[in-house]
Amino acid sequence: MSGNDDNPELVVLAVDDEPGPLSMLVEVLEADPRIGTVLTATNATEALSVLRPDNRTNGTSLPQIDVVFLDIRMPGLDGLELARLLAAIPNPPVVVFATAYDEKALDAFEIGAADYLMKPVSRERLANTMRRIVASRRDASASGPEPGSEDEVIPVELAGTTKLVPRSSVRWVEAHGDYARLHTGEGNSHLVRIPLSQLEDRWSDAGFVRIHRSFLVALPLVTELRMSASGYVVRVGNGGDATELPVSRRHTRELKDRLVRAAKQGWTARAAPMNPDELQ
Repeated sequence: MSGNDDNPELVVLAVDDEPGPLSMLVEVLEADPRIGTVLTATNATEALSVLRPDNRTNGTSLPQIDVVFLDIRMPGLDGLELARLLAAIPNPPVVVFATAYDEKALDAFEIGAADYLMKPVSRERLANTMRRIVASRRDASASGPEPGSEDEVIPVELAGTTKLVPRSSVRWVEAHGDYARLHTGEGNSHLVRIPLSQLEDRWSDAGFVRIHRSFLVALPLVTELRMSASGYVVRVGNGGDATELPVSRRHTRELKDRLVRAAKQGWTARAAPMNPDELQ
């Protein structure tokens, strides 16, 4: 990202197979003061060509793309398929969907989209999106490239409304078949269409650990591991908002190892003191 914090001059790529909507989107993008350069593509093939690190136009390198605005329905690869490809490249750009179809919002957020905008995109709505993107990149730059440090946002559908739940607010997760229930503070919970095993893989680097076939917990919030009459249990949180969850025998060793490493790295600074030697 070039420029300063007030004017980062982001480079964006707008991808849409319809000339009219693409032209309207470009006009709105060029009016945003945080955006310095707007490139375009009419399909996934063109977009991938622009995004390649060795791309050339008349012998000149194209700039690195900071944000990609994608339509959903396009010939060949659609927007969702293209977004999945982008997520696999080194230093992927931020993805924002700009579409006339609202039924794919959940799928978009599940693959990590920063926002889902409905056409025609207004300047006010775009401004909100760009402010959040710039703030997120600034925070990530200030904290350094620690793996798993970027906060993921999980979309939750409730009575026709999509609520965005940040991963950092999740204390523990409970399996419900092919679904998972995210337990946040103050006794709130949200059911999402994501298997617990998938969240375990995605959130491992962010400090979440499997303690049971039915439970995944945020390791920094574990304040106690103790033996009960029925086996080990962990205490998540402190005070009246604390929760005790069972630890299965097969996950006990790994949990102890993670707690030892976490204590040594200072992850439990917010939790009650634990002596790593007692976990051996």
